[in-house]
Amino acid sequence: MIERRPKLSVTRQCQLLSLSRSSFYHQPKGESPENLDLMREIDQQFLDTPFYGVRQMTWHLRRKGHQINVKRVRRLMRLMGLMPIYQKPNTSAPHPRHKRYPYLLKGLRIDRPNQVWCADITYIPVARGFLYLVAVMDWHSRKVLAWRLSNTMDVQFCLDALDEALDRYGSPEIFNTDQGSQFTSWAWTQRLRGAGVRISMDGKGRCMDNIFIERLWRSLKYECVYLHAFEGGREVRAGIRAWVDFYNRLRPHSAHSGCTPKEIYHGCLPLSGPGLGPVLQAADKAA
Repeated sequence: MIERRPKLSVTRQCQLLSLSRSSFYHQPKGESPENLDLMREIDQQFLDTPFYGVRQMTWHLRRKGHQINVKRVRRLMRLMGLMPIYQKPNTSAPHPRHKRYPYLLKGLRIDRPNQVWCADITYIPVARGFLYLVAVMDWHSRKVLAWRLSNTMDVQFCLDALDEALDRYGSPEIFNTDQGSQFTSWAWTQRLRGAGVRISMDGKGRCMDNIFIERLWRSLKYECVYLHAFEGGREVRAGIRAWVDFYNRLRPHSAHSGCTPKEIYHGCLPLSGPGLGPVLQAADKAA
């Protein structure tokens, strides 16, 4: 995917692939094909039953014919960052020395773009492994402002997405996340404070406080990720880029009477277009 002796620098190649530079130098321990298949099945089931804990997921997999124990399911779910909605997700494990910020959105009327942004991380399967995806979203319009892929859960790929969103769209009044170590880190919070942004964090164990970006993940996976057998980073990046463009520009949103996120964010007239199919086909050819 990335050449080690290229005409372009590694930094530029990572930028073009929406990958963090630190991810390129990290060589993660691989999972067996059997475990990768299990992780895909766990992720698909979790989209439908986000209240399933380790034991419920183990029973589900056994009913599907898998010979698997609780210990193995627990390890895979932790690796994927999945825990039931009444518990703290593993992608959101807080750092014991990081400052926590209060949840500022309770009772708040959010009625304009750039009033509140939010961010979250999710697991993305590919043919020979998996990646992590972070997205920054405008709460009111549901527009995806920036995103990055990484094969590690370090803070840098989150900062890359944040910097792009700030550079392109200015600063929101409030930025809401969960209490994950990436979002409670000094680097992340200082970047927001330096931009004059008030920091809001979900209540402990309350991932539903960030419900709109959770719904984004569900739509992305059902409408894109699980419909295409992405081989690796290049293909999944092209697919996600095509889907995000479709979602922002063309996908009607029920919360806004059928208007698209881009129409609401920019206050522009409705757009017309060919839909997602041709967009993804073009992305497949480009990849």
